[in-house]
Amino acid sequence: MTSLFVDRRGVVLELESGAIVFRENGERIGTVPIAPLSRVFLRGDVKLPAALLGKLGEQGVGVVILSGRIGRPSLLLARPHNDAVRRVAQIRLSFDEPFCLQIGKTLIERKLTRQIEWFTELRENDMQVRYELSHALRALEEHWPRIGHASSAASLRGVEGSAAARYFSGLQAVVPNSLHFSGRNRRPPRDPFNALLSLTYTLLHSEIAIALYGAGFDPYVGFYHRLAFGRESLASDLLEPLRPLADQFALALIRKKVLEKDHFSTTEAGCLLGKAGRTRYYAAYGEHSETLRKGINQEIEWLTAQVNEIMATAEDDVRSEDDFEDFG
Repeated sequence: MTSLFVDRRGVVLELESGAIVFRENGERIGTVPIAPLSRVFLRGDVKLPAALLGKLGEQGVGVVILSGRIGRPSLLLARPHNDAVRRVAQIRLSFDEPFCLQIGKTLIERKLTRQIEWFTELRENDMQVRYELSHALRALEEHWPRIGHASSAASLRGVEGSAAARYFSGLQAVVPNSLHFSGRNRRPPRDPFNALLSLTYTLLHSEIAIALYGAGFDPYVGFYHRLAFGRESLASDLLEPLRPLADQFALALIRKKVLEKDHFSTTEAGCLLGKAGRTRYYAAYGEHSETLRKGINQEIEWLTAQVNEIMATAEDDVRSEDDFEDFG
């Protein structure tokens, strides 16, 4: 399965015999079959009919509309999973604080594991930053027992925040100095690498929300990230262990010179990737999307197993009560 990115002003999309036809100024300029698509990303002045949106939804293809200069995402979800029981169980479990805390601990442990594994690999392959990465690795490893000892979601978020600060200090050592990266900043990002991280996190978050919806979950009801108006909290939950994969992708784009400083522009509104850079980025993201989606699917399969286990236990308890006879 693959992604389709459309970032071209004035293009018109049409449905024709199971394919998307592209027209510009009335002339046909391309055709893409719908069958291999899993996501469609639209940005800019793009027009398409309701029939095409309906066909994409019917085929399980989620549509992400990136609007405005910063590309704020709006999701058009595909046909949902038919089993509402899973969503009911999810909502009930969202009020179970011990369950939510355990889910949060597992997610942050996996995030920390990926960060440590990646930094260990970078340290072995780049002697110039060996000291900085060794220092960051020691700091990250010190957070392992603190995750297990966290007694509440608030204390766990404190551990996560502390680990993130150490992580980005190590990441600063491997990002080229020309990009002026000095740690994570956002809303708006103020340097090219942070702009790249924000864009990748945004796309990945949208992919997770669409996949959760298709798997029968409500993306807005989280366990680690609690309810917040307008936020897909469960998608935010599953994004955490996948962030290191996004970071690796972003750094690879810079190191392989797929993207360079000139592809970005900085104003008072922040640092943004320009049109030429977005074209390069979308092509690279499309090539890498299978790796990212594999990670998404693994996280959703794990979450499904956790919820199903609780559901099965609850069903057993109900059956036990039904079998009990009161002889009083």
